[in-house]
Amino acid sequence: MIGTRPDAGDGRGIATPEDFVRAIPKTDLHVHLDGSLRLGTLIELARERGVALPSETESGLREQVFKDRYASLDEYLRGFAYTTAVMQDPEALERIACELAEDNYEEGVRYFEVRFAPQLHAHERMHMEDVLKAVDRGLDRATRKANRKSAVREGREPEYSYAITVCALRYFDARMSPYYREFMRVHPYTRRDRVYGLASLELAQGAVAIRDRWGIPITGFDLAGRERGYPAEDHWDAYDYAHRNFLKKTVHAGEAYGPESIFQAITDLHADRIGHGYYLLNTRMIKNPAIRDKAEYVRALAEYIADRRITIEVCLTSNLQTNPRLKDVGAHAFKGMRAMRLSTTLCTDNRLISNTSVSREVLLAIRHFGLTSREFKNIIIYGFKRSFYPGSYTKKRDYVRKVIDFYEEIEQSWTPPPGFWPDRERPGV
Repeated sequence: MIGTRPDAGDGRGIATPEDFVRAIPKTDLHVHLDGSLRLGTLIELARERGVALPSETESGLREQVFKDRYASLDEYLRGFAYTTAVMQDPEALERIACELAEDNYEEGVRYFEVRFAPQLHAHERMHMEDVLKAVDRGLDRATRKANRKSAVREGREPEYSYAITVCALRYFDARMSPYYREFMRVHPYTRRDRVYGLASLELAQGAVAIRDRWGIPITGFDLAGRERGYPAEDHWDAYDYAHRNFLKKTVHAGEAYGPESIFQAITDLHADRIGHGYYLLNTRMIKNPAIRDKAEYVRALAEYIADRRITIEVCLTSNLQTNPRLKDVGAHAFKGMRAMRLSTTLCTDNRLISNTSVSREVLLAIRHFGLTSREFKNIIIYGFKRSFYPGSYTKKRDYVRKVIDFYEEIEQSWTPPPGFWPDRERPGV
């Protein structure tokens, strides 16, 4: 049932680490709508809408499309062709958004930011405005239901909430959607890199107009897709428009390319957060020959990010799946990020395609990185503090305070097993 959790008052319901993780308030600041469908819903919608799938069983799709490991990021992304194909009408979008919110709230996620590219769903019968309104209806329906829980209504627990981030694409072609096909037809003589930037600018302008007209909580602007060969600087105008109209900014960077991509995100696009940032500390991924001292470049970049509290949206399972050289979660760059005291938050990326949940990502971090209780709490709270929360600053402060109090109530009610928190093993702690 939505919103249920083990009892935090006396700890009787919190017996295991899994119970504890499920009970605490959590966020997901990096989750793609079109990568997070319920598998059964995908099969049902495909059957109803005449979309051919490689298999019509969940086990068959897990074997052929949505795997535990992928050979590359390109293979990982192939599943989106099937998910976006069933997301071409308002009813499907509303249902998928509602189910995503329900799945988050069911596992104790109190706030999440869903991101997607409206251009992939817009066509002559459904404009960008229709896409965003349908998604918001689904999210709002599930959120209203979750907030009817008595503990939330009485103020004993923080409310459930969400926001929307729109995604521009570094690269697209006419095959990806009717919207992009028409966009390229209208700009036949424009350089391809300029076309990508123009499409991003149109998205930023549309998102601001729809936000202001309908009050939809569109709070973030993102750039996703292929990094190599498609630099962030092509999208400067879009990010400048987003910045001037008070959209918060995140950028997929350092997922499949090196530190220079992250540098562009924070300098050219003034990113408030970085999506993935996996290769931030990897000197071998630096390609610019003008960078002579690679170690110093990485150190200075990481120090800048740390000092500005630019938060990295860490996606452990997703990175493990798309990086063949990463053999074990424990070898993830998250370890180095922690050592440099960077602001990080744990995210799913894609619940379906990565076959994961927020609770699973959190447990992976606990089990593989030796987090202390204080470090862990900070990571969880960073998700709320560095969110693109749709309310006022004062309301956000009140919300975060309530989240911290709720977290501490649950923490105090649970006795962790020996060795669970390294800092609790010392005498007197």
